[in-house]
Amino acid sequence: MPDKLTSADFDEKVLKSDKPYLVDFWASWCGPCRSLGPVIEEIAQENSDRFGVGKVNVEENQDLAAKYHVLSIPTMILFKGGQPVATMVGAAPKASIMQQVEEHL
Repeated sequence: MPDKLTSADFDEKVLKSDKPYLVDFWASWCGPCRSLGPVIEEIAQENSDRFGVGKVNVEENQDLAAKYHVLSIPTMILFKGGQPVATMVGAAPKASIMQQVEEHL
């Protein structure tokens, strides 16, 4: 399962992670976000040994959405070494997401 990330634990779990970390910025009312949910869960299960995966609810953590310039959801940002290295906007197939992630592993 992806981690449920909040403003309180984002730095510790994501920015200080020794592995790359894929973060899905989403909201409960967002249809594409809901369709992407199972894909993110599958990616998290299959890759837990290679990189972290978490979800940020933008309604509950508006400061994080603003900090990382999330203007549309779903937005996925891959962090490596505490820095964003790839951004994907919109629902995408698993293969497409994994291709982006693989480029930074």
